[in-house]
Amino acid sequence: MPLSAIRRDWGANPSREILAGAVATFALIPEVIAFSFVAGVDPEVGLFASFVIGIVIAFTGGRPAMVSAAAGSVALVAAPLVHAHGLPYLLAAGLLAGAFQIAFGLLRLGALMRFVSKSVRTGFVNALAILIFSAQLPHILGGGWTAYAMLAVGLAIIYLVPRLSTAIPSPLICILVLTLASVSLKLPIPTVADLGKLPDSLPSFAWPTVPLTWETLSIIAPPALAIAMVGLLESLMTASVVDDLTGTPSSKNRECVGLGMANAAASLFGGIAGCGMIGQTVSNVKYGGRGRLSTLFAGAFLLILMVLLKPWVSQVPVAALVAIMVTVSIDTFDWASLRTLIVHPKTSSIVMFSTVIVTVLSANLALGVTVGVLLSGVFFTFKVARLLQVKSEADPATGKLTYRVSGQVFFASADMFVDSFDIQGAAEDAVIIDVSEAHFWDITAVAALEKVVERFRKHHASVVVVGLNDASATLIGSLGSTPLREV
Repeated sequence: MPLSAIRRDWGANPSREILAGAVATFALIPEVIAFSFVAGVDPEVGLFASFVIGIVIAFTGGRPAMVSAAAGSVALVAAPLVHAHGLPYLLAAGLLAGAFQIAFGLLRLGALMRFVSKSVRTGFVNALAILIFSAQLPHILGGGWTAYAMLAVGLAIIYLVPRLSTAIPSPLICILVLTLASVSLKLPIPTVADLGKLPDSLPSFAWPTVPLTWETLSIIAPPALAIAMVGLLESLMTASVVDDLTGTPSSKNRECVGLGMANAAASLFGGIAGCGMIGQTVSNVKYGGRGRLSTLFAGAFLLILMVLLKPWVSQVPVAALVAIMVTVSIDTFDWASLRTLIVHPKTSSIVMFSTVIVTVLSANLALGVTVGVLLSGVFFTFKVARLLQVKSEADPATGKLTYRVSGQVFFASADMFVDSFDIQGAAEDAVIIDVSEAHFWDITAVAALEKVVERFRKHHASVVVVGLNDASATLIGSLGSTPLREV
């Protein structure tokens, strides 16, 4: 790696990077603990994983400033395995999922992200913002006036302090002020200690205690593949969001490999697999995180907080963390997308709304993105198919009938191509099919052209196909079975 790249990733404004990473750490705590319960494991399993993943991916990931940890999407996939077979099998599945992700990266499957449209990315971001906010509702509702007042004060600090000074990120000031107020006034409000059992020791290295048999492999392979796919999808989507926020590129294939190494390491240290966390990542970027140092500190500081500073962290009011996550959800939501709905094509808006609705209703980011990508593909296919035109020109002097084809001929436009020719009207005429402004893409297109030629010949018309470009001619030559007399 060039020295300039090392300086950019690790040495640029270290104090700002550390403070931004600290904000991301506090934003991680409530979500990681909540996701641990979703997966059916102790909070320390998720917290240990987040520490290890953060440390490893800071060095191996392809997107600087991105925060990765134990995530809800992975927890949803992992929960059935934990309930059926226990934590050791989850750790083994995480190790195998890491191997899958490394293989995907080496096979350069990160390039598949270019098939995810802007509408899907916007829907993904908006859906995640809604999910982040909805996850805070159990802490907000029914908390009593004291909790509401603390939340209001926390939000005021986060939004108003930056108008006075940005030397220290306002979320850190929010945590400090609300904690001091809660402790000194002995307020009856929930604290971090009430969220679940926190770690009381450092993570230790150990192989998953599962039998090394084919039966074990058959149990862990399906969920491991699901964890790998869901984790990569969410991480690569998050990386794309950071690309847009910072105006800088990232290596998606390196991110695949890096996440695989991080998840394998997390599993070997007793943690659940994870992926990119868009809410915490947006928070990190918002408060100045741009390099790998912020990612590294987010992971390291989490361990320091949970183990070395556990007595103090336990007293942090949940309202302070909720205030941070509410602001994260507000910052994550793409508000400009609402204003552009009236100017964007209807199909783009449908894709965006579908991604949001499916993701929110299922609480499954991978499912929402998959639906969005499929809809984008369907709409694009129909749009391209409609561009196909076939025009006929008759020459009474020579008796020739010329069909001029323009556009793309493929599986979605093949039937339209066939139906555009008047077969019976050209009986015993000389027919020229001019495809100089058309392109044939697949075997369905080749079959369509052959079908048209054969139908004309059955009606005793002579047919000549002219203007095939090199690529189309090569495709028809290798897949076709009917002589076209192309000139």
